[in-house]
Amino acid sequence: MPPVSPMLAKPISAIPADQLYEPKWDGFRSIIFRDGDEVEIGSRNERPMTRYFPEVVEAVLTDFPPQAVIDGEIIVANLEGNTLDFEALQQRIHPAASRVKMLSRATPASFVAFDVLALGVDNLMDIPFIERRAALQEALADAQPPIHITPATRDLAEAQRWFEEFEGAGLDGLIAKKLDLRYQPDKRVMSKIKHERTADCVVAGYRVHRTGADAIGSVLLGLYDDRGVLASVGVIGAFPMATRKKLFDELQPLVTTFEGHPWNWAAHEEGERTPRKNETSRWNAGKDLSFVPLRPERVVEVRYDYMEGVRFRHTAQFVRWRPDRDPESCTYDQLDRPVRFNLADVLVSS
Repeated sequence: MPPVSPMLAKPISAIPADQLYEPKWDGFRSIIFRDGDEVEIGSRNERPMTRYFPEVVEAVLTDFPPQAVIDGEIIVANLEGNTLDFEALQQRIHPAASRVKMLSRATPASFVAFDVLALGVDNLMDIPFIERRAALQEALADAQPPIHITPATRDLAEAQRWFEEFEGAGLDGLIAKKLDLRYQPDKRVMSKIKHERTADCVVAGYRVHRTGADAIGSVLLGLYDDRGVLASVGVIGAFPMATRKKLFDELQPLVTTFEGHPWNWAAHEEGERTPRKNETSRWNAGKDLSFVPLRPERVVEVRYDYMEGVRFRHTAQFVRWRPDRDPESCTYDQLDRPVRFNLADVLVSS
């Protein structure tokens, strides 16, 4: 019975041997419960998401066994653009039923299954993962899109190839699972291997910390595009409190006004990628995302995993300051480009 917390993964630096490997999908982790005509979609934090994905509910009623609990990922696959579209997926969480219905047609979601917790009256959580995988394949053998089973392999060389190639289709690494792994809710007993790269970025603003106005909450990063326009690409947000206060003092000489700043209101209104696009958070109505503009004169090296469009998909990590770098040299050209791969070849039904 819902809710059930999903089993989690811990990051490791290399692909381990003698395990089963799956692509790491970039979507909303979801455990789906079906009991006859009843369907419940639970999120990673155990909140119901059923109302946001009516097309997934319809597919579950068509393709799931009459009683089943299946773990997987809800994604939006842009096959025309050959990538997963996480921004479109985020937009699916909307309070208005009319908009939910419209988006279910405009940006339909899919469900990629990768584990099964129960079938009929049988609880499968205590049997080895390799047996659960076989049960999942049998349970969804006749499933059609938008229900899919994630690809999996026990071949380490093939897993390495997937790790290098699948990124071009918008996936962000691999998941490795021991063959005898029991399903353990809320425990980090799987492994995830993600791409890790560095880039030199321009510091063009900051947000203050929630504890007070004398500490940095996050540093705003930019890269120059081929037009010479400074685009917002993400933030660094993880600093010790002592560093947050010290950095606040260090950045004060660079504080400026929005007049003449690359991320001013005019640029925002003209459609440029600036942090002002989201000055309030759609996930937390009380969260202020306005920022203090800085003269774009300081360069920082950051660690990131991969890009989603023109931005870092996740919060970047601080590596070091680069006083030797000219801000104008911080362009998109320095970024690694993943190998292009056909998403439809990854997104299979069985």
